Amino acid sequence: MKKILLVILSLFMIVMLTACSGNSSEPSAGGNTSTSNSEPASRPDSAVSENNNSSEPVSDNSAISDGNSASDTSSDANSDQQSEDISKKVLVAYFSATGTTKALAEYAAEAMKADIYEIAPAQPYTSADLNYSDKNSRSTKEMNDPSSRPEINGSVSNMSDYDIIFLGYPIWWGEAPRIINTFMESYDFSGKTIVPFCTSSSSGLGSSAKNLHSLCAGSVNWLDGARLSGSTSRGDMAAWINGLGLDVTAE
Repeated sequence: MKKILLVILSLFMIVMLTACSGNSSEPSAGGNTSTSNSEPASRPDSAVSENNNSSEPVSDNSAISDGNSASDTSSDANSDQQSEDISKKVLVAYFSATGTTKALAEYAAEAMKADIYEIAPAQPYTSADLNYSDKNSRSTKEMNDPSSRPEINGSVSNMSDYDIIFLGYPIWWGEAPRIINTFMESYDFSGKTIVPFCTSSSSGLGSSAKNLHSLCAGSVNWLDGARLSGSTSRGDMAAWINGLGLDVTAE
């Protein structure tokens, strides 16, 4: 009897173990299926999320916009550079034996923010040299000799850079001092604009400007110029320059 019961119990336990084993495998399979199914479902969400993150096309557009701004800035800088390139470069060159012409030349250079160059004689003039009543004075001898060319101390090394040259000098015997002739024959003024101005107590430019013009090599734009008194103020100088119709402004 005991043997029969043991057999029945063993069979029962086998059946139960078999049933338990079958039930536990189904949730596992179902879980795997669920996991398998859920992963593809989660991937599109992940992809959308990545696309949203990679939807930095908005950020890219912003970058493009910034790029355009940089381009605009660069364009503005180029425009400014071109404007600078287009602006005229001015030189005020002058000879002054007593300082009168020097003062006006400095006014002009300051007003236009231009470069300035003194046409200084290699041998400076003394008061005796400037004694116009002495027939043997240096200045008298030079002015009586049209071929006289007093030597200049130094030179303008970059004359080709200038577009406009203001040329200042005193009037000696109705003419520009001979040292101005030396200056005019020392450079090629082709394509430049030259504006002569003289200082004197009473005499005007006279034939000085015409004679200097004839010494220029090449074609130049020679303006009529003006005679200015020694009492000309900085404001008067600026007003005269602004009335010439040049591409420069005197302030």
